[in-house]
Amino acid sequence: MISPRERDPRLQAFTGRTRRTESIPGVNQIHSETRRTKIVATVGPASWDPSVLEQMIIAGVDVFRLNFSHGDEATHVRVIKDVRLISERLDKEVGILGDLPGPKLRVGEYPQGVVDIIHGSTVTITPDDVPGTETLIPVDWPELAQALSVEDTVYLADGSIRLRVVANDGRTVECEVEVGGPLSSHKGMNLPGVEAGLDSVSEDDLRWVEFAVANQLDYIAVSFVRKAEDLDPVLNKLKELRSDIPIIAKIEKPQAADAVEEIVDRATGGIMVARGDLGIEVPLSKVPVLQKSLIGAAGRASKTVITATQMLASMVSAKRPTRAEVTDVATAIYDGTDAIMLSEETAVGEFPVEAVRVMDQIARGTETDLPYWDWVLNRVPQDDQDVSDSVTQSAVIAAYRLNLQAIVVPTASGRTAKVVAAHRPQVPVLAVTHSVRTQRQLKLIFGVRPVVNDQTTEIRNLLYECADDAVRFGAAASGDLIAIVAGLSDMKLGTNLFEVHRVP
Repeated sequence: MISPRERDPRLQAFTGRTRRTESIPGVNQIHSETRRTKIVATVGPASWDPSVLEQMIIAGVDVFRLNFSHGDEATHVRVIKDVRLISERLDKEVGILGDLPGPKLRVGEYPQGVVDIIHGSTVTITPDDVPGTETLIPVDWPELAQALSVEDTVYLADGSIRLRVVANDGRTVECEVEVGGPLSSHKGMNLPGVEAGLDSVSEDDLRWVEFAVANQLDYIAVSFVRKAEDLDPVLNKLKELRSDIPIIAKIEKPQAADAVEEIVDRATGGIMVARGDLGIEVPLSKVPVLQKSLIGAAGRASKTVITATQMLASMVSAKRPTRAEVTDVATAIYDGTDAIMLSEETAVGEFPVEAVRVMDQIARGTETDLPYWDWVLNRVPQDDQDVSDSVTQSAVIAAYRLNLQAIVVPTASGRTAKVVAAHRPQVPVLAVTHSVRTQRQLKLIFGVRPVVNDQTTEIRNLLYECADDAVRFGAAASGDLIAIVAGLSDMKLGTNLFEVHRVP
C-alpha cells in the first residue's frame, strides 16, 4: 500500500531522511512517555475531596472543569484553592476552566436527590417552583405550555430520558415516559426543533464571569452558542473587567455547527465539541461527521478544540470502559482534537481517578499512529502573507528533515506556542514562559509542555538560554539539534524567528 507521504509530492523531497522518525519513541527516548493529547476533567461531588483531586492530577489531568450549573460559589472557591495548593505541592501546574450555565432549560430541585422516571408512566411538567417527584417535573420556564404541542418529544438528562407530550392544558404539559431513567436536580431539558427564545447570556452567566476573573481562572466556556454574536456579552464583560481570559465556545446547537467558522474566529480560546446536547439536537448519525468537521474548522484557524461528553460514560459505574468508548476517544484524537474531556465520569462517577488513567492510556496508545505528516502540511491552510504561519510551519518541517529533538518556544502570552502546536509537530514543543498564568493556559494545547523560567530579552543570550532550558527540562541532551521559534515584539510581525541550534 502506498502511504500518504509517498503520494504527496511535497513530501517526496525529504521522505527518505525522515522515515526513521515515524513515531516519537524512536526520535526522542527522553520523551517516550510524554502524552500530547490533553485531559480535561470535571470536578463534582465524586472528586472535590483534595485527596481525590491530587490523585487525578498525578493520573494525568491537565485542566479541571468547574460546571457552574452545579454547586455554589463557596464550593467552587474551595476547589480552586485546593487545586492551586495541590499543584504547587506536586510542582505540576494545571489549568482551571469555568463553564457558564448558558441559556439551557433545566429541571428544578429534587430534595430527595435522585428519582427514577419510570418507563410507561405519566409525568407532568410544570413551570411552578415546586419540589420535583417521580411524576412531577418542575421547569422554570413560563412559556413551557405555549412552546409544546401534543406528540412533541422532550429529552431530559443529556437525552437519557425521553418523553412524549400527550396533553397540554395551557399551563402544564402531560407526557408519557417512552424511555425512563434517573433524574436529579438541574439536569437539562432539550426540545429539538423548538426555539426557547432564551437570552444567549444571562445576568447569572455574567456574575459567573466576574467570579472567574476574581478567582483567576484560566478559561471560560460559553454554553449553547448559536452564532458568533452570542459571545459578545462575555467578551464585553471581560473587557469591562480588564481581563483577557480566553473563552471557549461550546458547539451544542445545530445553528452553531452551521456558523462554526465565524464562531471559531470570535472565540478567543477555541471551541468545545459538546456532543451531549448536540446529539439530541441533531440526528445521532450526524454527530461523528459533525465532530470531524468542527475539529477541522478549529484546526484551520489554529484554534484549540476540546471533544466532550459521554466519552467514557460506562465508567460512571464501571471500572473498565467499553471497547466502543475506547474507540470513540481514539477517534477524537485521530480527528485532531487538542483535548478530551471527562464529565459525569469524574464529577459523580464511582471511579474518577481510574477514568483519568484510562483516558491517559488511550491517548498514549493512539498518539504513536497519528497522521503527523499530513497535519504539518494540510491542517492549517497556508497564507503566503502570514509570517507566523510560514515561520512555524517551516520549523515543524525542519524538525522532520533534520531529526530535531524538540522545538523550544520562549513566549509571554503563549500565542507562538499555540501556532507551532497547530501544525502538530511530532517532536515535543517546550514552551518557556515567565508567567504561571500562561503556563496554565498552555496546559490545554496539544503537544505543548509549558514550563516557567525567566528569559533574557537580548537575542543571542535568548538562544543560548533556550538551549539550556531544553536540557534543564529534559527535552534534549548535549549535542542534539533543536529548533528555537519566537516572536520578537519590536518587529511587530508576530512569530518571526526560527533558528536551528545545537545544544552545547
